[in-house]
Amino acid sequence: MKILLLNGPNLNLLGQREPEIYGHTTLADIEAKVRERAAELKVQIEFRQSNLEGELVNWIQQAKGQFDVIVINAAAYTHTSIALRDAIAAGGVPTIEIHLSNVHAREEFRHKSLIAPVCRGQITGFGQKSYILGLEAAVDVKDY
Repeated sequence: MKILLLNGPNLNLLGQREPEIYGHTTLADIEAKVRERAAELKVQIEFRQSNLEGELVNWIQQAKGQFDVIVINAAAYTHTSIALRDAIAAGGVPTIEIHLSNVHAREEFRHKSLIAPVCRGQITGFGQKSYILGLEAAVDVKDY
């Protein structure tokens, strides 16, 4: 099984950006933990981050036939990107939405996810553990 983990805008700033919300863990720290868990689960992962909406769209479109599942933290694009929503819907690769913070407990504009209706499920609010939970859900996606 091969899983694509996509990260959207500003996630490259984890560890520095709003530590009261996102903590002090960096994206590289999260990636290391996800790789460790992926090895235990005997699955391959590819971990990518971009601040560019179009690059994320391209990666989603290119995933078919290369990856079995996508796990995505679309960050701010979650609430604004019809392009990401349409790429997920058209791509045909089961997708799981994840977030570090509980978006439903934050500002009202973060309560609506444009990608949630085309994703298999959503994991939100468990900090860096959201990535591990997303990975584990991806491994089980074939069962639901």
